[in-house]
Amino acid sequence: MSDKQDARRGENWERDVLESLATDALREKRRARRWGIFFKLLTFLYIGVLIYLATSDQTIDLDGATGKDHVALVKLEGVIAPDGEASSDRVIKGLRKAFKSGRTKAVVLRINSPGGSPVQSSLIYDEIRRLRKKHEKIPLYVVVDDMCASGGYFVAAAADKIFVNPASVVGSIGVLMDGFGFTDAMHKLGIERRLLTAGEHKGMLDPFSPLKPFDKAHADKVLEEIHQDFIDAVKQGRGERLSDGPQLFSGLFWTGTQAIELGLADEVGDLGHVARDVVGIEKVVDFTQKEDPFERLADRIGAAGARALAELIGVGPQIR
Repeated sequence: MSDKQDARRGENWERDVLESLATDALREKRRARRWGIFFKLLTFLYIGVLIYLATSDQTIDLDGATGKDHVALVKLEGVIAPDGEASSDRVIKGLRKAFKSGRTKAVVLRINSPGGSPVQSSLIYDEIRRLRKKHEKIPLYVVVDDMCASGGYFVAAAADKIFVNPASVVGSIGVLMDGFGFTDAMHKLGIERRLLTAGEHKGMLDPFSPLKPFDKAHADKVLEEIHQDFIDAVKQGRGERLSDGPQLFSGLFWTGTQAIELGLADEVGDLGHVARDVVGIEKVVDFTQKEDPFERLADRIGAAGARALAELIGVGPQIR
């Protein structure tokens, strides 16, 4: 009898183990299915956000009304560079949309920039002149915030009028190429520079090699040519309004009040003044083009989103 009881206990034990394993497998399957549904929903949400950001209109009606005559605003803020907020691609895209709008009566380019790439600045300058010629009835005004210097002023020179604050910094019509020289420090530290090039002047202006007279003369020539292009653009844009000051194109900068005296700017005024008193329309619509929707989404989700998701599912490093 004892043997039969032992056999039953063995069968019960095996059955209990099998039931436990089956239950655990079922639970794991249900858990996997729930996470599968979650990730599918997350994927659809991700795609939906991408589509929304890619197709949404980036213009902002600052007065909350639509379908009325307005002043179109485009902002140029920060360093002018090909991969920044003030790149020629973004600024030009905003300007084109602003001029294309059927209700635009004037365009205001609000600048707050220390300058940047001469190429990017020149591209914006040329596009402004093209758009002004194409849309002769739509004036373009520049409103300067804190700073409109170097490449920023290059762009501003294409406007019909430039409005400044008395304390704005304006000018710096010049070109620079900066760097360092470490040859003496390397000599004192016993460091040998090994620079191999294919081309006699390929290593010119290398900071770890002595500055050669030919390299300096060549760089000066390049800078002078770019500077002359800058000067020609300012003269073409400002015309007879410019004074004959000997320091005008020396790279110096001035206050907004001094800039008006020198003919680099026209009047004191801000966005509200230009819209209300110059154009005669208080309604302003912002046509500034923001960063690419996919870049914006990547920035917002990015690493933080990945860490949050990893923490949610309990994998990967966690910071608490």
